[in-house]
Amino acid sequence: MRRRYEVWFLRLGLADGSGAWWFRYLLMNPGREGLGSDKRQQPVQIWATWFPRQGKPQTWIQGFSLRELQLGPRGASPLLFEAGENRITENECCGRLELDGHRICWDLQYRSTHHVELSSKGWIGFSRTPHSDAIFSGEINLDNQTFRGEPLGYGMQGHNCGYRHRKFWTWAHLHFPVKDDKSSTLEALAYDMPLGMVFRRAVLWNEGRQYVFRQMTEFDRDPNRLIWSFCCPNPKFKAMRVEVRGREGFILRLPYFKTDGSGQSEVANDSLATARMTWLGSRGYTEEVTTDTGAVLEMAGGYT
Repeated sequence: MRRRYEVWFLRLGLADGSGAWWFRYLLMNPGREGLGSDKRQQPVQIWATWFPRQGKPQTWIQGFSLRELQLGPRGASPLLFEAGENRITENECCGRLELDGHRICWDLQYRSTHHVELSSKGWIGFSRTPHSDAIFSGEINLDNQTFRGEPLGYGMQGHNCGYRHRKFWTWAHLHFPVKDDKSSTLEALAYDMPLGMVFRRAVLWNEGRQYVFRQMTEFDRDPNRLIWSFCCPNPKFKAMRVEVRGREGFILRLPYFKTDGSGQSEVANDSLATARMTWLGSRGYTEEVTTDTGAVLEMAGGYT
């Protein structure tokens, strides 16, 4: 297609609490060989972003031509997306970027017990999470620094597509790992729809059960400070209250090129956000969990 994006991505907070990594394998406008000289306008792109505990995030992006892309056939299993030394399949990914005097290499494997389809709206696109409570192993190298562990970190691996990015969206993923691998996760998404409507949905995974929240009351959505707080009612719960906050001074802001070539829109992301979630648990009492390593929050645009 001449106008469409599709992205396979993963976010992991390191188990030692030292930071988080964000990797993106992006295919954009495959029916055209790029809309300009900027690497973020190339049809195939690999992104790597490091969010240190103390310090500003760093992003590296490399573009590739369609001739350098090896993509599995439509509907084929397992998935294959490969460009240069960068590859993602269903349960593993690897990459190597040498940009701006830095060298970033990764070789990761991941497993999970839960997957989510948050949204599927035909020509508008979909938002899916094949690995919602992902546990990562492997190794990441940034220049002379090596990140290694078993497990290496916790997070998710997602898969989105659309004919364009929405005018606004807010997305969060929260992962609360426990020792017996029965993690709790929450993923929430809101974005603009045609005719002035807004899509909102949240999915909670807790103690091996999934709960879908199709109603959401937002208390605060602040793209400048990167804050999102909301409440979700559900017949099986009195309510679920969530607050996610980006870290002041450490929020990543990047321009995303529009698929029609008309310009850019700014996207804010903190893959090491803090989060608090409160809900009525299965044992009949209120449960509250917090994290300062297991949350990611992303926003673009504003409500009209």
